[in-house]
Amino acid sequence: MEIFVDADACPVREIIYQEARSRGVHVTMVVSMAHEILTYDGMDVIRVDSVFQAVDMAIINRAVSGDIVVTSDFGLASIVLGKGAKAISPSGRIFSETNIDMLLEKRHAAARQRRGGGRVKGPRARKRVDDESFRKNLIMMIEEGTLRNDPS
Repeated sequence: MEIFVDADACPVREIIYQEARSRGVHVTMVVSMAHEILTYDGMDVIRVDSVFQAVDMAIINRAVSGDIVVTSDFGLASIVLGKGAKAISPSGRIFSETNIDMLLEKRHAAARQRRGGGRVKGPRARKRVDDESFRKNLIMMIEEGTLRNDPS
């Protein structure tokens, strides 16, 4: 199991690192050249070009079944779910086969409204409860994956 992070604008990088490190899970942060991030021992950083979807493509090409992907991008989440990986948003929402289609449809409807000149509300302000939800759900996903891979 490995955790891949769509790290360009990820507000929970430190939480990911803390929880993964304490459980012996490798973390790879994928970031475009336009962003700087702090690095830690035992964490890889993959830097990609600043072109559209470069971070997503790097994650898609590396993630395999059993990995965890942290992203707020519904499209990326959908693709890695299809590969058997797990996906979670920085607010703690676990993406699944049961909710991803509805989320993609909402994204499509919002894009259609923007193209038509309409306005769409942005995400709500981040709160401490988002960090707590993310931490709780990330730990659950790591522990589920660890239990499945336990040879005993």
